[in-house]
Amino acid sequence: MPKPTKGPRLGGGPAHERLMLANLAAALFTHKSIKTTETKAKRLRPYAERLITFAKRGDLHARRRVLAVIGDKSVVHELFTEIAPLVAEREGGYTRITKLGYRKGDNAPMAQIELVLEPVAPKVKSTKKTAAPKAAPVEEPAAEETTEDTTSEETAAAEAEVVEEATGDAEAAEETTAEAEAEKA
Repeated sequence: MPKPTKGPRLGGGPAHERLMLANLAAALFTHKSIKTTETKAKRLRPYAERLITFAKRGDLHARRRVLAVIGDKSVVHELFTEIAPLVAEREGGYTRITKLGYRKGDNAPMAQIELVLEPVAPKVKSTKKTAAPKAAPVEEPAAEETTEDTTSEETAAAEAEVVEEATGDAEAAEETTAEAEAEKA
């Protein structure tokens, strides 16, 4: 037996709640955005996202399972042919709930639930460059002093890049380079 939902049901018995969520989901898929109460929107979100996940699978069994919930074939066809390809790259989070304020008549909190159909921008993995820790200066012969100068210039340039990436400020990077040159002299 399925575990009953906590708290009062939306509008009465379990059958009425099931039909109401199915109708809300059908309206959401038809209009791409609907305005309803916050409670109904929060209950609709996992219900609709599960149906969209079935639509992304796209096979006959998934279509029949969605048809068992939503009786309207035209809505199911629109879900499978129009909505599913738009959210194919998205790994969840197909809906967005925006709170709208309170309804004038009964002061019920209202919300707008809409499908997120924008293409997914892939997350860019940041490659943080860590500057080499400054080691204690090692006394070396004067003949190798020229290689030490180029190494300190490269280190100063690397530090300037790190500062510029971290702060986004080119002037701070130039100041870091100037300080490194001053220390060298």
